[in-house]
Amino acid sequence: MKNFLAFIAVLALGYMIVVSLNNNEAFPNYGEADVSTRVSQAYIDRSVTEDPGDIIFGEATNLESGPANIVTAIVADYRSFDTLGEVTVLFVSSLGVALLLGGVRQKRIELNFHPNFMLKVGSRALFGIILMTGVYVAIHGHLTPGGGFPGGAMIASSILLLYLADDEFRAKIKGFKMLESFAGTAYVLIGLTGLLLIDGGFFLENFLDNGVIGNLFSAGIIPIVYVLIGLKVGSEISGIIDNFLTEEAV
Repeated sequence: MKNFLAFIAVLALGYMIVVSLNNNEAFPNYGEADVSTRVSQAYIDRSVTEDPGDIIFGEATNLESGPANIVTAIVADYRSFDTLGEVTVLFVSSLGVALLLGGVRQKRIELNFHPNFMLKVGSRALFGIILMTGVYVAIHGHLTPGGGFPGGAMIASSILLLYLADDEFRAKIKGFKMLESFAGTAYVLIGLTGLLLIDGGFFLENFLDNGVIGNLFSAGIIPIVYVLIGLKVGSEISGIIDNFLTEEAV
């Protein structure tokens, strides 16, 4: 009986999906949608106008958002409060792992193999390259594709490489916790500064000069926010890695 009811439910759901997709008012045919009414088009119009002469890379100043990367303008400016929520979700995940696996777990889990000398030396060389690439991606997120989230993930992956390639490596987890706390606190303080300094301002409002588009020091608070996100993401994921690769000392 349960299988029959489940089959009927699947058929009903499929029927509703087909009917909805065939509704041209709610879901117009491919290529027929009026994109001028979409929120995404409004973001594009605000960052890059139809006249390429209005915005000249390396010359235009004090644009509405400021980043040369439109994805960054959306993530760290137009919907920056939502990005704060995403960082909070990662924090809660990290906290949950720490509560379940942290505490008395002080000993590295023994690997099924013992890395040789070449593997240890090579991993340390790659560690620096991956780490610096992650830092670059986070710092240049307002200029090129990237930002705090992929940059932080790359930083954490460099830590994971050392854990897997060196059975004696153990990161200083206290440093990760301090770095994560600093980045999160600074992120919130920057958001409150925009709320308090500007008359009629809002949380995470850009209160610094946007400068010249394409310059490293441009786009107001956005590069600062992205660096803080990179530090927070990198430290939290590194802490999760440490919790999973340690066990209770006997």
